[in-house]
Amino acid sequence: MEIQSYLDTHRERFLEELFDLLRIPSISADSRFAGDVRRAAEFVREKLIEAGCDTAQIEETSGHPIVYGEKIVDPNLPTVLVYGHYDVQPSVPDDLWTTPPFEPQVRDGKIYARGACDDKGQMYMHVKAFEVMAATGNLHCNVKFMIEGEEEVGSNNLGDFCRNNRERLAADVILISDTSMIANDIPSIDVGLRGLSYVEVEVTGPNRDLHSGVYGGAVANPINVLCSMIAGMHDENRHITIPGFYDDVNELSADERAELNKAPFDLEAYKQDLDISDVMGEKGFTTLERTGIRPTLDVNGIWGGYIGEGAKTVLPSKAYAKISMRLVPNQNSDKVTELFADYFRKAAPAGVKVEVRPHHGGEPVVTPTDSVPYRAAARAMEKTFGKVPIPTRGGGSIPIVALFEKELGIKTVLMGFGLDSDAIHSPNEHYGLFNFYKGIETIPWFHYYFAEMNG
Repeated sequence: MEIQSYLDTHRERFLEELFDLLRIPSISADSRFAGDVRRAAEFVREKLIEAGCDTAQIEETSGHPIVYGEKIVDPNLPTVLVYGHYDVQPSVPDDLWTTPPFEPQVRDGKIYARGACDDKGQMYMHVKAFEVMAATGNLHCNVKFMIEGEEEVGSNNLGDFCRNNRERLAADVILISDTSMIANDIPSIDVGLRGLSYVEVEVTGPNRDLHSGVYGGAVANPINVLCSMIAGMHDENRHITIPGFYDDVNELSADERAELNKAPFDLEAYKQDLDISDVMGEKGFTTLERTGIRPTLDVNGIWGGYIGEGAKTVLPSKAYAKISMRLVPNQNSDKVTELFADYFRKAAPAGVKVEVRPHHGGEPVVTPTDSVPYRAAARAMEKTFGKVPIPTRGGGSIPIVALFEKELGIKTVLMGFGLDSDAIHSPNEHYGLFNFYKGIETIPWFHYYFAEMNG
């Protein structure tokens, strides 16, 4: 294939196009950026047409739009459905970025911008890989694209779109690059993802903010109460105390755990990268197990009272927190959300009222390593990296993987090129130039091997 030659000729243009996309602040969680989210959708649609799609259009939803495009080479060939998302996480706190989050820059071989890795950089690899294949006569599969704008807020409208477009979305595999590898010299493929239950809690005490001197010690302080309730959700072994939380957890055998821990992992380098003196997690499990096969509960944000400059001695009326629970196979997000809500209500002391508001969730998934899609991805990465990729379990969540299997009956392969150190969802998110170009180089080989194995 003339893949490398075409890529070498157009690599600077590919990067500039990605920069144009990264400059669009397509923050789906904030309604102030709704226009920018649509601009990003229009950008993706335009680039799909330029890359060689027969058709590409913006599909309206009750929220942000989905971009759908396709190139049908031959109905007798296998079809690859590429999924990605063009929306991004909020960039705040912006003052912690070295350079502005929507002004992409390359430093030390890395692209710094919000969305550089999650998921604009990884999604755009597929658009450019498709262009490479189309331009060089190497389209061995039919290709469909479904690029959404609500992944970072729960993909609330994607299920309806899939149900209403089953025939149009028919494919032999779904290909996603929204995950990470172990290292640039240690390729890997995620074969498992944790599910998610995400909630917001509100604790209300008195009917107004009070003077902490006049009322302190006599009236329940919602912030104090909330902190105590949160602290009570873990015991001394970092075991989650919600009754029934672990009832459905799929416990791996000793052999399965040993196999998981064969993945290269340097604990000292891990701690040094995060500037921490030690790790913390559920007793009896390694770091790889804690992030891959065990459920978790974490506070993602907490607020209440006075947080402005200077002092204001106030006993607040309300306190809030956002809490996420990562789930493992056999756990159900709706069930876990209800377990949490029931626990939280019962744990509240007299003197406060509590409210639990579910946001969004998703189910955990495990994909087989003996399937044709996995073997095609493994051969493609071995071809371009020179090493057989290692199957790994990812700690993050991509709820739509389970949704695709339920609504479309299609298995997914997770061929990501990011790194855990890319600071996704954090200030100074970045994505390596090596990773961006390596993805464009590798994706066509997936199509080639997938067609060959289905021939």
